[in-house]
Amino acid sequence: MNKRILVVDDEMYIVNILDFTLAGEGWEVISANNGEDALRTLLKFEPDLVILDVMMPRIDGIEVCRAIKARVESSNTPVILLSAKDRDKDREEGLAAGADLYLTKPFSPGRLVEEIRNL
Repeated sequence: MNKRILVVDDEMYIVNILDFTLAGEGWEVISANNGEDALRTLLKFEPDLVILDVMMPRIDGIEVCRAIKARVESSNTPVILLSAKDRDKDREEGLAAGADLYLTKPFSPGRLVEEIRNL
């Protein structure tokens, strides 16, 4: 069975890059472009992994990550935060919210695939 990955980013070119890369690895990709849509999509599709942008409209990725980890049904779902925010403080905040990994943009799609496999 293919793994289902939820990609959440308000920049469509990032969503398209991730969709192309991850689908090429055989994973099913579903997407959302803001935090509210991400939470609705999470409930509907129960993904195996979530990739979240941090800076998004409505609800930011940190809050979405906290919500994912607070839900019993999704508390063990790996979350990767993908952000342009690259200070140590930002990384610490993301990991404290429950993220399993914090990667900064620009990112290497190949490294992302490797990290997903590791999770």
